This record gives sequence, structure tokens and C-alpha cells, in this order.
Amino acid sequence: MPHWTLADLPPQAGRIAIVTGTGGLGFEAARALTQAGADVILAGRNSSKGAAAVARIRQQLPQARIRFEELDLANLASVAAFAVRMEADLDRLDLLINNAAVMNPPRRELSHDGLELQFATNYLGHFALTAHLSALLRKAREPRVVTVSSIAARSGRIDLDDLQAERAYRPMSVYSQSKLACLMFMLELQRRSDANGWGLASLAAHPGVSRTDLLLNGAGRWSPAGLLRTCLWFLFQPAAQGVLPTLYAVASPHSSGGSYYGPTRLGETRGAPGPASLPSQALDSVTAARLWAESERLAGVQFQ
Repeated sequence: MPHWTLADLPPQAGRIAIVTGTGGLGFEAARALTQAGADVILAGRNSSKGAAAVARIRQQLPQARIRFEELDLANLASVAAFAVRMEADLDRLDLLINNAAVMNPPRRELSHDGLELQFATNYLGHFALTAHLSALLRKAREPRVVTVSSIAARSGRIDLDDLQAERAYRPMSVYSQSKLACLMFMLELQRRSDANGWGLASLAAHPGVSRTDLLLNGAGRWSPAGLLRTCLWFLFQPAAQGVLPTLYAVASPHSSGGSYYGPTRLGETRGAPGPASLPSQALDSVTAARLWAESERLAGVQFQ
């Protein structure tokens, strides 16, 4: 496979994209798509950070067609309200990048809806968002949903009897479960799209080990993980490199629905994007179907 770079991103003029998460990978994805000509809606919970991200992109790209919209993935009412605004404003949606995440809060925290925060933000909020936006997506010619996972999904396990980590909260295990759930959602969405004729291409990507503020915002700068990220920064590839698998999934003519992409060097921790290895547990279609049903119940949504 050729060494795919940002220069290989095809023109995106005429495409409408929603990207969740205003920093790190979300910012880089929004900047790249805007530079390629797409109309981008950058969505996040912090309006000041969102405005600053949009201002940075417009400073670099004065003609950028980008705006910020408030979206709190840990609040299902916020997700529904965001979707209502998008339905009123857009005639279709070509690209949805489910990217935003929280990682490893040292203590178990709850979302607005009383759910464990990592599960609610990383997975369930995006599940609900995709459901709410599915009608807009199906109005596009070749719609794509790209869900960002993590190499941490390799160690993930779906505990349907304790999805909210009420019995025992181990930050990294809970994060890994949420990212495995993202992968299983990607595959199940593709299966259901194929079976029901929705016409959606559902893909996933992971950034390897990249320099973002995810660890610092979650575990904290002075946690062992935060200190590792701060002091050994040179082990982490830049966010602009880490986002390439996501952009490859979004726009490469060689990417396809039901596929997973990531860096291709050093155990998928860094390097050019290409096919990534799906953990065996992600291929459990029975558990995926049960997780889907439970997610519809928890989020109060259904895919039509």
C-alpha cells in the first residue's frame, strides 16, 4: 500500500461533515477536511474551546467553511437537541466522524443521565448521535460514518451485566470497554445497513499512540499516565499524523465499509495509515446485537 499522507486526501468540496471533539484529533480532522473544501461542523461541549478552534482554522484558512455547534455527548438531551438543529439546517449529511472521547478519570464519574462517563461519552453518545442523524445521512449520495476507536480495544471486554462499572471501576478497563464497544458498533451498523438497504458505509479508525490532551484531561497531568505523556512526549506521534487513519477511512477510494484502519508500524502505534487488526472479541456478532439492543434502550433511540 502506498505511503498515504494528507496530500492524498481527495477534494471534499460539496461534502458536509460533522466532527465531534474540538481538540487534538477532532481539530486536525476538521482542519484537513476544511482545507480540502468540505463544509465542516465542529461539535463539542465547550463553546469557548470550540470558538477558539474555529478561529485557529480560519486564521490559517480564511475561506474556511466551518462553524462550531454545541454538543455534550454525555447528555442525551443535548445530543437530541443538536440533531434537531442539524435537521432544520442541513438537507443531507455526507460524513459523520464520531471522535470525541474522555479517558481514564481516576474516579468513577457519571454523565448527566447517570451513566458511567467513559461509556456514555465515548460510545453511547455517539450511538445516539448516529441514530438521530441517520435520516440526514441517508439523504447523501455516499454517506460515511467513521467511529474512532483505540488500540486499547484489544484488551476490552463487554460486560453486559455491568456496563456502567458499578461493581468495580478500573479506569483503563472501562476505557478499553468503551472503545471495543465503538468497534462493535461500527461492524453492527454496517451489518444492519447492508441488511436494510440504508446505504451507509460504516468504518472505524484508531490513531495509534498520539500526542493529544486526552490523557491529561482524564487521568490528569500528575497521574502516572499524565507524567508519561508529558515527559516522554517524543514517543507519541503528532496529532496531525494520528488523524491520518481517520481521514483515510473518510475519503480514500481504497477504504470500504466494515473496515478498520490505523497506523501500520511498531504494532500499529505509529506510521502511515492502513488496515488495522480487529480484536477477536469485536467479531462477536451475538454480543454486538445484544449491546445494540441495550444501547437503544439506554439512549432511548432506534435506527429506522
